[in-house]
Amino acid sequence: MKKIDFLATDGIILNGLLYEGQEKTQNIILAIHGMSSNCFKKRDEVIAKKANEQQIDYFCFNNRGSELVKYIKKDIEGKREEKLGGTAYEDVLEGYEDIVGAMLKLKELGYQNIYLQGHSLGCTKIVYTYNELKEENDDLLENVKGVILLSLVDIPATLKAYLGDKFEEYLKIAEEKEKDGKTLELMPKESFIHPISSKTFLRYARDNKDIDFANYEEDTKFEKLNEISDPLFMRWGNEKEMILQEPSELVTKINSIITNPHKDIDYIDGADHRYKGKEEILAEQIIEFIKKNK
Repeated sequence: MKKIDFLATDGIILNGLLYEGQEKTQNIILAIHGMSSNCFKKRDEVIAKKANEQQIDYFCFNNRGSELVKYIKKDIEGKREEKLGGTAYEDVLEGYEDIVGAMLKLKELGYQNIYLQGHSLGCTKIVYTYNELKEENDDLLENVKGVILLSLVDIPATLKAYLGDKFEEYLKIAEEKEKDGKTLELMPKESFIHPISSKTFLRYARDNKDIDFANYEEDTKFEKLNEISDPLFMRWGNEKEMILQEPSELVTKINSIITNPHKDIDYIDGADHRYKGKEEILAEQIIEFIKKNK
C-alpha cells in the first residue's frame, strides 16, 4: 500500500491509497467514496485484499468532498490557493474533475483497465462523469471496463422525503442566502443530516437536473444509467438503506428497465448502507463480476 498524490483536472490537490498485488497488472478498481467519508474504511481494505488476490490493484482517494469541512488547496502552475471544501461545501458536479484527474494518474502509472466503483454520492459522481465523457467522446472512456455502483441514492427525492412539509421553507432560506451573496453560510441544522452550506443545499434541492437520474419512484427509463455501455454492477442493502423503496422491489424495477446486457443488479440481505459486517460478501460479488466481464 502506498500514498499517491495527484491533481484534479482543475488543479485541486488530492491524494489516496494504492493497494498493489504481488504481480504487476494493468487492471485496477478506482473507488469514489460518499458524503463526509474518506478512503480509510474497512470496506476498501476488504475489497482491495480480494482484488489483489486476483491480480487487480485498488485505488481509493479522498476527493474534495471528503470529511465534513476542510480547506482544499489548488495548484495552478505553482501558484497555490485555498478554499472551503468537504461535504458541507462541495459541488457534486466537480467530482468530474476529481475522477478524471484520478483516471489520468492511473494511466500515467501504467493501468489500462479501470473499473469505476462508487458508494452512495460517489455513485452519483461516477454516473455524471461517465455520461460527460461519453458526450465529449473522450478517449479516456476506452479505459473504463466496468462500473460498480454501491447504494446509489435518489438524492432529490430522499431530501424531499426527509424534510417533508418543511422542504419549501428550507429551499426559500437557501434562496434568500443566495440572493444576499451568502451561499457559503450554513443552513439550519434541521435542513440536512449534517452541516451543509446553502450552495450545496441548492445543488441537491433545486439545481439538480444533472444528478437527478436515480428517480426511483417516478415512471422513468433511467436514461443516464442506460447510457452506461460497459458492464454494470449495482448493489444495495436491505437494512437502514437510504432508499424509499423496498430493495427487492427496486432491484426488480431496475432490472426490468436497464438494458445493459452485462448487468448484475441485486441487493445483499442483511447489509446496511455502509455494508458493515457484509464487506466480505460484497467484495466476493464485485470480484466475481469483474472476472466474469474481463
